[in-house]
Amino acid sequence: MIVEIENLTKIYLSKLRVVALDGIDLELKQGEIFGLLGPNGAGKTTTISIATTRALPTSGTVRIKGINVVKHPAHARRLIGVVPQFNTLDRSLTVYENLYFHCRYFGFSHAHAKSRSLELLTQFMLSERKDAYPPQLSGGLAQRVQIARAIAHRPTVLFLDEPSAGLDPQSRMAMWSAVEGLRTEGITVLLTTHYMEEANSLSDRLAIIDYGRVLALGSPEKLKATLGAHTIFNLKLRSLEGLEPLAAKLRARPDVTSAEVTPDGLRVIAANSDGLLPELVQATAAHGLRDLQITEPSLETVFIRLTGRDLRE
Repeated sequence: MIVEIENLTKIYLSKLRVVALDGIDLELKQGEIFGLLGPNGAGKTTTISIATTRALPTSGTVRIKGINVVKHPAHARRLIGVVPQFNTLDRSLTVYENLYFHCRYFGFSHAHAKSRSLELLTQFMLSERKDAYPPQLSGGLAQRVQIARAIAHRPTVLFLDEPSAGLDPQSRMAMWSAVEGLRTEGITVLLTTHYMEEANSLSDRLAIIDYGRVLALGSPEKLKATLGAHTIFNLKLRSLEGLEPLAAKLRARPDVTSAEVTPDGLRVIAANSDGLLPELVQATAAHGLRDLQITEPSLETVFIRLTGRDLRE
């Protein structure tokens, strides 16, 4: 395994004791794109911060190609590339110079750094912008430069922390294409995201995490198949009085996986939605149905089944 994370724990002690990571175990294979999917505050960035030597764990270990990142941080840094959530390009350098000096920092000769930088400009379709400065770039272009810079020294593992945050849909698609192109180079990619579409499109395997724990692990297809990515009905009602008996009655149905009273009304998860919708509308009519949302089977429905809450909550 290229990345081995064992029983990783991170506890912050201030006025309150906050458990950011609660025994994370993960293994990443060479050349795979692995996603960490979860809401904000789930522990995704903390995991990457420790794996990239920017933070120390309370306990547990992270090894990159067998190197313990806590005991040998300098050695580990040579094996990794990092694209953080925010733009860290040097604003005083051109696109080409950002790549060139990164290569020089990792010990490349002048000739090697120049050839590698030109190669990356071509690979990421940045040649026409090589003399531009970061403030002159769109968010999508800047992100492509950051990815190019992160792999300039040919790392074994690339860490992408919320790589599409703040990008418009077109830039997001371009970024996805750039990440998928790394498969041919054999680079292992670990990306964090709270976009289910991103996790589903890019990840060979993914872990759904929340409150610092791994809730499920596998390919997107496997997770949806084995965990029952069922249809979710969210009904917002004017009156919540007497809903629990209705929820209990719905839970008794063979096609209903769960039915729970929520602060807004009722949430029903069903393996088969055929014929259920009109019955739900009729059953909740007396409670004043204000709104009805139907979420079709997806990674988000898997997440809701595991945690009882939406990815955006």
